[in-house]
Amino acid sequence: MRTTPLFTLSAVALCLSSTAFAESAEFRQHSAHQHGLVEWVIAQDGNDLLVEIAAPGSDVVGFEHAPKNDEQTTALNSALIALADASALFAVNSGANCSLEEKNISHTLAASKEGEHDDHGHDDHGHDDHKGHDDHGHDDHKDHDDHGHDDHKGHDHHDHDDHEGEDGHGEFNVQYTFHCDNPENLTSVTTGWFKVFPQTEQIKVQSLTDSGVTATDMTASSNTFKF
Repeated sequence: MRTTPLFTLSAVALCLSSTAFAESAEFRQHSAHQHGLVEWVIAQDGNDLLVEIAAPGSDVVGFEHAPKNDEQTTALNSALIALADASALFAVNSGANCSLEEKNISHTLAASKEGEHDDHGHDDHGHDDHKGHDDHGHDDHKDHDDHGHDDHKGHDHHDHDDHEGEDGHGEFNVQYTFHCDNPENLTSVTTGWFKVFPQTEQIKVQSLTDSGVTATDMTASSNTFKF
């Protein structure tokens, strides 16, 4: 699949020279991670309609850390498949004749394989050294144990901090690029997001098209956005 660099609100604002959109970019960058709240940014650039979605992991899969069992792994894989089906989540009014050209899906729920490997390596090293030094003096063992304990303490603290950050704000980021044959006919977007991901309570939408800058909210009972 062909991919392009991820666009951000600030990049879109610069490209389209919109002060209003630049202000919304700053809002997006500083907005708090909130469960139940998904953010959409929609920007028209000629015949292209660019869509950026940021969603908490809890809304999409029910957790915000690396999968810890088969059930969570299955949930993550199913979510990635669902997010790839743009037509089920984002439907532009038919008059604009828009078709999906490109999609990019990423998340921050991946496990830290390096950290797991390091923990395993330290355990094996400590075990082998003690086994091979059974005949050495008690003082040697004491020094070795103290040194090993300090190393492990520092290592564990480092890993804990890293994983704590990952667990705290795991999220999904999705970018869709649509080509619209009749962009002048863009009037609305209807979403099936709330059916696919029912844990979401609200979608905040910010858009910039030839019709102007718009900001609104969508809910399960009000799932159509008008430009």
